[in-house]
Amino acid sequence: MSIEDRVRAAAKNIEGKLQEGLGEVTGDPKDKAEGKAKQAEAEVRNSIENVKDEAKKVID
Repeated sequence: MSIEDRVRAAAKNIEGKLQEGLGEVTGDPKDKAEGKAKQAEAEVRNSIENVKDEAKKVID
């Protein structure tokens, strides 16, 4: 598990939520879509870290 990677994923998720919220407030569909995409990217990054953690458990 890389703490740095988890922090980056959390930051990307927060960034996405803020951008999506901004899109909601301004009515900008591009911001909403980009915000959701960033959140999805963060979810993938977290999933990768989870797989790494499980693989490490099996190896140890």
